[in-house]
Amino acid sequence: MKSDIHPKYAPVVFNDLASGTKFLTRSTVTSDKTIEWEDGNTYPVIDVEISSESHPFYTGKQRIMDSAGRVERFNARFKSFGKKA
Repeated sequence: MKSDIHPKYAPVVFNDLASGTKFLTRSTVTSDKTIEWEDGNTYPVIDVEISSESHPFYTGKQRIMDSAGRVERFNARFKSFGKKA
């Protein structure tokens, strides 16, 4: 395997700005901003606007779209499609 072609893979803290939750994981991203974690070590921190803690799909707070109205409009628009005159 070639040496020095892969990016550095190290521990990083991701800070969810929407919920305030922080995750310690490993990644190739880097940052000049650092944070002291619960274990006493200092890690680079990456601010993200949305994560699994704040995304509506994962939290169960997603909006239900009115699909019945859309289906009725579609059927009304294309009810005569494909019929011979």
